[in-house]
Parts: sequence; C-alpha cells; structure tokens
Amino acid sequence: MPKTKPPKKSSKQHSNPEGCTVGLPHVPPLYGLKSPHKFLPFTHAQERLIKSRNYWVCTARRDGRPHSIPVWGFWIDGGLYFGTARSSRKARNLAHNPAISIHLESGDDVVILEGSAEEVDLSDKPTLKKLDAASRAKYKMPLMVIPESVVFCVRPRVVLAWTESDFPNSATRWQFI
Repeated sequence: MPKTKPPKKSSKQHSNPEGCTVGLPHVPPLYGLKSPHKFLPFTHAQERLIKSRNYWVCTARRDGRPHSIPVWGFWIDGGLYFGTARSSRKARNLAHNPAISIHLESGDDVVILEGSAEEVDLSDKPTLKKLDAASRAKYKMPLMVIPESVVFCVRPRVVLAWTESDFPNSATRWQFI
C-alpha cells in the first residue's frame, strides 16, 4: 500500500477549527482528486450540520453488521448531540463500540462526520438547558429526557464534504487532532 502524505494546511486555515488539518479525501486515484485543490471552508459543513433536520447515524452491531437510522439532533459547540432510548439498537451498539459515522440526507451536498459517541451526563443542567433550547427552536418541542433516555455527543475525528455540482473539485477532508 503506498504511503499517503499528511493533509496540508489550507491557505484558508482561518476558516477551519483549531486543531484541524484540511486535505483531500482518501479515495482511489480514479476519482481525479489532485493537488493543488480548492478546499471548502469548514463553515460550509458546519452550516449544513446546524440546519439539517435529520441525521443518519451508522453504528455496528456486536457481530459487525451495520445499523443505520435517522435521528433528530443538534450541532452545538463543535459536537453533534442526539438522544435515544437506552434499549434502542443504536444505543446498545454504541455501548459496545462507540465508533460512529453520521451523514446528512443529501447526496448532492454531502457532509459525513466520523467519530466516537460519548454519553452526556444527564445531570449536567447547563448542557441539557442548551439542548432543550435547541430542540424548542429547531423542532418546536422540548427535549425529551425520561429515565430510559440516553444522550450522546459526537465530536468529529474526520469530516468529509463535497458538492455534487463541483465534484471532484470541492471534495474536502478535515482531520481533527
């Protein structure tokens, strides 16, 4: 397997989060991704993460089979938050393996987030207050927290984004340290 070079810092690094490098997605050469390349600013991905109504959460069962399901969620302070029942398939999968991939609905304006899901402490009143305010603003209903609830936060390890109309020129990969 050929060695890959580490992602280069963008000349627009000021538009990317601290501790983040930007580069090309890791794809086969036939996709035509070449440097120099005009990378999307992270604000493009961030705006899509904020505005999206549904997020496709992809986890793995104990036997390795994939599980994908849409959830409601909130992009707040650099993390994607979502809740579920502790007995749900996704929560059980995450209890066994916190690795997660989350993508938005569009195949024309793609944003994919990869990371690890961490359980949010439900006694953390300031965080729950933020999430409740976000739920009321976005979904017009209070945050549902009952004894069976679990809330997860996913901070990105990698974010991929591109627009179909400008692919492969817009293909961008952010790696978080």
